[in-house]
Amino acid sequence: MIHPLKITSTLADETRYSIYEYILKEKKAVTVQQIADEFHIHPNVARLHLTKLTEINIISADFMKTGKGGRPGRVYKAAEKGISLSFPRRDEIRLLKWTIQLVEELGPSAIAHCQKISYQDGFQQMKNYEYGYLHGLPSFEDKLQLLTENAALIGYIPQVQQTEHGKKITFSIFNCPFQEQLTTHSEMVCSLHESYLKGQLDALFPNNEFVQVESMVHNCDLCKYEINVTEMD
Repeated sequence: MIHPLKITSTLADETRYSIYEYILKEKKAVTVQQIADEFHIHPNVARLHLTKLTEINIISADFMKTGKGGRPGRVYKAAEKGISLSFPRRDEIRLLKWTIQLVEELGPSAIAHCQKISYQDGFQQMKNYEYGYLHGLPSFEDKLQLLTENAALIGYIPQVQQTEHGKKITFSIFNCPFQEQLTTHSEMVCSLHESYLKGQLDALFPNNEFVQVESMVHNCDLCKYEINVTEMD
């Protein structure tokens, strides 16, 4: 087990943390040169930062053939399994496992109640952010930024398109926050997560159509959602 102090000291470096965020959002493997170019640093410095991140297991390193002969190049990508810190150690994961099993055993009625709870949690969370906004009522761009910042570390990558009736937001999740529960309780976990996201969106954009178009549960590389906002404030 990696010591928590090693994790915190590694991520305390602002550039290193920014590199990790960038790799999360890139959704594909990156090279040392890509990181060097993106952050305007020497490749040797970029390699050092990437090595430090691999040492705490939040990114992984692999070799990829270039197709030009010679030695394979090393590439880096975000690890599927995240890390958590607890002082002193807590075992919330086991408690979560028990709770999920109990809800599944109680059946559809219990799952429906959980969906209501997760929806209200997401809704109230975004409303709290809006209430705390310092410059009056947030604009569409401000609301989109709130949504993005709230889930930056799990890789929301929003894209906005103008449509005939308003705007369409497409965002993808490349690093599921419930990855460990997907293998055994995927359908229920995904339904609760979707309810939570729907609550967030309804709080920000009251008139929206929320549709999932890709899902990791169905062997996709990511979860992708489309939100059609038909009225703007």
